[in-house]
Amino acid sequence: MLYALIMAMLAPGFASIENFSNVLVAMLPLMIVATGQTAVLITAGIDLSVTSVIALTSVAGASLVSGDTSPLSGSALATPIAILAMLATGALVGMINGSCVAWLRMPAFVVTLTMMMFASGFAVWTTQSQSYSELPASLLFLGKNGWASGTVALLVAFSVHFMLHRTRLGTSLFAIGHNPETALVSGVRVQWAIVIAYVICGCCAAVASVLILGQLETGSPVQWENNLLDVVGATVIGGTSLYGGRGSVLWTFFGVLLLTLIDNSLNLMNLSHFSIMMIKGCVILLAAFLDTLRHREEDR
Repeated sequence: MLYALIMAMLAPGFASIENFSNVLVAMLPLMIVATGQTAVLITAGIDLSVTSVIALTSVAGASLVSGDTSPLSGSALATPIAILAMLATGALVGMINGSCVAWLRMPAFVVTLTMMMFASGFAVWTTQSQSYSELPASLLFLGKNGWASGTVALLVAFSVHFMLHRTRLGTSLFAIGHNPETALVSGVRVQWAIVIAYVICGCCAAVASVLILGQLETGSPVQWENNLLDVVGATVIGGTSLYGGRGSVLWTFFGVLLLTLIDNSLNLMNLSHFSIMMIKGCVILLAAFLDTLRHREEDR
């Protein structure tokens, strides 16, 4: 709130209703992806592949319905099948990530970084670096209509929030983040819970991809490739600990809102893209530093 008041005086056009409307629409895909990231970070993991999953799922869905020569061109079921294909792709990537982390005990950073490279490369290879346009209006609707996008984001956020704080799975994820050995002794099915967290994250990336597809009206193999910093940063700014065991979808929302406001206001002030990245990087570093201090205090 304080930041918004300051920027209202410094950034021309920042306080307009139209600008705030643009901010809310712009933050919805980020909110959905950050919600999935929250579930993973709570387990003391991390998913660096989410933006590549967005690119991969966007071309997976768009390739089925783009133009007159696509496999589902003219079919009444084209849009539902395309969306299901996107969700299935996101879930598959999440399952692979989670399985490597949980069953093979590989570091989440290495697993998801490798998946980020593989998914990105696979998307570019299969499309020959070409984007898909001429998409049906029914597929673009969720991303182009602000009310529809908002409804989808609220449903995703509420569902994950309910799962984290009102179900046994959510309790298990927090327990794993605090101490996986203790959680295992307490009867928590640690491996399965971790896999589910990564599947949720992959599905959230796929849902966000549907909205982004509508906003940009194209499916691209490089879709959202530069937004990974925002996804992880917004989650950490919202108070989700990088050390696991602590996090909330509600506070992730405020982290997403702050980061989106920073991006929006600095653009209105005509700062360069690189300057904005440096400023956001400093904000995220500060949030990570405060998280480290809090973690040290809890360990005492």
